[in-house]
Amino acid sequence: MQATNASHALALTLVDELARGGVTDACLAPGSRSAPLALAFTADGRIRVHVRIDERSASFVALGLSKSAGAPAVVLSTSGTAAANFHPAVVEAHESRTPMIVITADRPPEMRATGANQTIDQLKLYGDSVRWFCEIGVPESLAGATRYWRSVGSRAVAESSGPRPGPVHLNAALREPLVPDGEPWPFSLDGRPGGAPRHRVVRSPRAPDGELIANLARLIDRTERGVVVAGDGAGGPRSWLRLAESVAYPVMAEPTSGLRSGDAAISTYDALLRHEQFAERHSPELVLRVGKPGTSKVLGPWLEGAEHVFVDDGGSALDPDRAASIVIDADPELTAVALSRAASGRSGSAWFEAWRRAERVGRAAMDRVIDSSDELTEPAVARDVARLAPAGSKLVVASSMPVRDLDWFMEPHAGLTVVGNRGASGIDGFVSTVLGVAIGCGEPVLALAGDLSMIHDSNGLSVTAGPRPDATFVVVNNDGGGIFSFLPQASIEESFEDLFGTPHGIDLGALADLHGCGHAPVSSPAGLVRAVDNARSAGGINLIEVRTDRSHNVAVHQEIWEAVHSAVLEV
Repeated sequence: MQATNASHALALTLVDELARGGVTDACLAPGSRSAPLALAFTADGRIRVHVRIDERSASFVALGLSKSAGAPAVVLSTSGTAAANFHPAVVEAHESRTPMIVITADRPPEMRATGANQTIDQLKLYGDSVRWFCEIGVPESLAGATRYWRSVGSRAVAESSGPRPGPVHLNAALREPLVPDGEPWPFSLDGRPGGAPRHRVVRSPRAPDGELIANLARLIDRTERGVVVAGDGAGGPRSWLRLAESVAYPVMAEPTSGLRSGDAAISTYDALLRHEQFAERHSPELVLRVGKPGTSKVLGPWLEGAEHVFVDDGGSALDPDRAASIVIDADPELTAVALSRAASGRSGSAWFEAWRRAERVGRAAMDRVIDSSDELTEPAVARDVARLAPAGSKLVVASSMPVRDLDWFMEPHAGLTVVGNRGASGIDGFVSTVLGVAIGCGEPVLALAGDLSMIHDSNGLSVTAGPRPDATFVVVNNDGGGIFSFLPQASIEESFEDLFGTPHGIDLGALADLHGCGHAPVSSPAGLVRAVDNARSAGGINLIEVRTDRSHNVAVHQEIWEAVHSAVLEV
């Protein structure tokens, strides 16, 4: 490598070090102050570059890439409000423990707080939502500069990929010239031999304490009425499923947990627990919980009174009900494996069989109502989109109603990875996240979206430089915020539509045409199957639109829950 000025030297060195640390993707938006880094990323054949006009979209593409790969992608911006547009994605990465490296180009110190163009205070711009912040400093022609820059790059990868992965923020103050120009850099830019990073941080998963596992195994052995509750970020799903099956504990798993499969999965748990008599008769005594809390409003109250054991690598207080009596700060997969070995196991459990019967009866009642209509309802869309996703693929689900419908109606599905922005649970950046996931896995992905999550990030459909992904969005269009029809706000008739329902009247077909995407309106279950098959054959980005009515949707949900309640009266 040969640099021609200090900014060029920093950019080449930092990008090379990130690539040595395993970074394979960088997302950026056009800008002048970030030019040295943008040019360096483009010149490095080890890193794919994805360009988006909108910085918010670029950051969520990086988030999706990171979620897909489990390794940090880079997002780069110029100075000023461009950097502020990264904040929502940074928050989501922080809350969902997704590795990501944020690099913001900045003006040098002499230009700050002077009213200089595109200059804001970027120091610790994202507050406590990053694992590490580094103000790199203005690059200068110093003999030790290369070693320092390489150390920064190595540490950025390590901090982002640590025991609790998350975003890191590097702020690069760059002076002009911002393009390769000037005298050759007087010092070597070479890194360690053989392409090794400056620092290789090696971490081993933390095993749980042996005495704690032995005590917990004895508690499991003497407690038949136990459950496993799993949310987003559960980790090691196969180990937890094996544990649940061996000790005969039903599993209440949000789809993004990865645990909704196998004989122990109770996919109808939310509908079952809405039946007060059933919930009272089937109350647990022990709860083994892993991952973030889910979407169900009835699950938390039902678990009150049971002893809660929560497993989390980092010991975070992911416990809004303040229910955990024991928090195991260890690797979740190693904990599940250790408990499986230490517990005696259980067969012939009346508790477990009662839950399995309730699952069969509840699922049959649910399907009977869903299949009774020739038209596509929102519950049917959620159930059937999950059915249409093949084993080994990824399904990306939007927040608000789509993830709830998936939780309520998705059947157990072995081999399906469900991805969502469940850290902060916002609808922003959904389209861009989906495309990042698709690029990251290199395969077609299905996405379940609401109309508002689709419209909110419609800029994400503008794919410029970089690979064009294969992504099929199944969009439930009820012309507004469907979730509010289920909330107390729905009783405020005089202002409900203006403030909460928010009908938009946007033509999704025209939106698809604007961005060069396919579009297919569907109204029947068979039509949905054909549209998904056609989209997969066509490739590229496709929108499949299902029009529904918000008021009717509430009635359909209520009909399903009542059918499940009637079916389980004798269980």
